[in-house]
Amino acid sequence: MSKVFCIGNGESRKDFNLNILKGKGKVYGCNAIYRDYPDVIDVLTAVDNGIIHEIYHSGFALKKPCYFRNWTKVPADMYQSIVEGFVSKQELDELKDYDVIRMNERENATEFVIHGTTLQGMVSILRNAKKDYPRSTKDIVKKQIKSSQINVSWIKEGDQSHDIREVWEEYKDHGWACGASSGFVAVKKEQPKEIYLIGHDLVSDTNKVNNMYKDTKHYVTSSNTPTPAVNWINQWYTLMEWNPNIQFIKVNKGMDTMPTNSKITEWSKWHKDGRLQYITQAQLLDRLK
Repeated sequence: MSKVFCIGNGESRKDFNLNILKGKGKVYGCNAIYRDYPDVIDVLTAVDNGIIHEIYHSGFALKKPCYFRNWTKVPADMYQSIVEGFVSKQELDELKDYDVIRMNERENATEFVIHGTTLQGMVSILRNAKKDYPRSTKDIVKKQIKSSQINVSWIKEGDQSHDIREVWEEYKDHGWACGASSGFVAVKKEQPKEIYLIGHDLVSDTNKVNNMYKDTKHYVTSSNTPTPAVNWINQWYTLMEWNPNIQFIKVNKGMDTMPTNSKITEWSKWHKDGRLQYITQAQLLDRLK
């Protein structure tokens, strides 16, 4: 594969038609992009528990390869001992009333993946929430324990989900953010000559968060300040350092002085030696012609 397109969820891609990429190379996406471009994304990567299980419950991983963090498949006959162990029937009924387990239909699944605390831990969390907020309604208590929910995905026939660690012999996950993780998987799986970074804005043009999916489930609100870019910058830098034979091309919306269109100072070494280029979205469209 000569070209890979790694799509981030920065707002610079808002008006860019990703459909144009179909058939031009493998398209790697991050997190919630599957909601809008299920037919364009060839491989999807996610690293945070909530969005990982949302993706799996949607059925996307039965259609396209997905790479997730800490995605360990466990035999189905261990479910009761791992999840429900040491919890009484009364406590289990009470927890069900507070919707603390998010799962898809089990059907004939022989494996499952779980992220979160145990039900025994949830009992303690629920008890403490009720103690701290004795006059709260059930809905208020639900909000208090929301971050502690348990996510379970029953593995279905036709499953194409993988742990990020599966892509190389060392069976290791660097703990990188989703963007650089998708790039890492793409390098290992496709061995491309070129990687185009589209929508990987890294910074924001305003004093608010820059993300296509802000204000949606599993994402921060639009009132949040920008996420610090230092880790993203360092992780992509490392990927470039490890892969001197790959041409990295950062695709910006334009070539003005806006922060999202500026050259990354920390990447100047790779820009000077030619392994990193900056082009505009319009220039990319010209190349694809």
